[in-house]
Amino acid sequence: MPVTVARFNLVDPNGTPESLSARYRAALEMARYADDRGVDTVQTEEHHGTGNNWLPSPFAFAGAVLGATRRISVTVSAVIGPLHDPLRLAEDIAVLDLLSGGRLVTVAGIGYRPEEYEQHGVDWGRRGRLQDELLETLLAAWTGEPFAFRGRTVRVTPAPFTRPHPLLLVGGSSRAAARRAARLGLPFFPSAHLPELLAYYTERLAEYGTEGFCLMPAADTPLLHVAEDPDRVWAEYGGCFLHEAGTYASWQSKEIRSAVRSHARTVDELRAEGVYRVLTPDETVAYARAAGGAGNLVLHPLCGGMPPDEGWRSLHLLCEQVLPRLKD
Repeated sequence: MPVTVARFNLVDPNGTPESLSARYRAALEMARYADDRGVDTVQTEEHHGTGNNWLPSPFAFAGAVLGATRRISVTVSAVIGPLHDPLRLAEDIAVLDLLSGGRLVTVAGIGYRPEEYEQHGVDWGRRGRLQDELLETLLAAWTGEPFAFRGRTVRVTPAPFTRPHPLLLVGGSSRAAARRAARLGLPFFPSAHLPELLAYYTERLAEYGTEGFCLMPAADTPLLHVAEDPDRVWAEYGGCFLHEAGTYASWQSKEIRSAVRSHARTVDELRAEGVYRVLTPDETVAYARAAGGAGNLVLHPLCGGMPPDEGWRSLHLLCEQVLPRLKD
């Protein structure tokens, strides 16, 4: 059975404080419902200074979800590592790991938007070195023992729940990211289906004498919405999907490789492309069975400013009409 994911980035290009508050609370209720119905993970992410209210604080959201649920994991994919103070991030993740009993998964990337670095006063040219420092600091901090940090001896307490440390993956689509993961003996999370990068990561593990594994997206990993009438959803809310697709496209250069990559300019083009798909329950079951254990079902119930009521319809259909049939 594929891994099931409920993704939330809380985007709303027309959001007001009141509507955004309602959207955040709806996402929390959806996470609680998904937890009760057997969805595997809630996925969230980080971006700053966007015009569409993209979630900038994934660990605050993760904490709310973990506090409201009992079983489901929360995957932060990805935290933009160099924008964070290493010691404070080590503390925050340790606290969330303790709070949740080990249900937090962190994917550390370096991002691809120089304007986010500028906003935070971080030198874009030092991002690789800062990422190395961050990852090394997290691993040292979570031992609970004193260690050297920027010329002084520090200690991070409390130690996290998960031993030897909370699940931490290195994300990215470059050889530098794969090499960094292998050197530190950390799992690698490519941002797209990149078999050649998996091979490079495996070679570097052997070179460094470390152990790790790779969680790579399948070649076909669309963002899903489940509906009884896909034509209605595309007609009423296709603009929501197109808004998010266009936002991603505006951020990506030819060097950036992502599982979410669209060239569509219209809703019709986006629908034909297949990066975003609206499927009936029967179609979703068929898609999941065809994928088997090789792919994920990634539901995006609040995509691009999607109204919460429509998001709930999609989530209910997944949990009530799709997942029970996949478990049979």
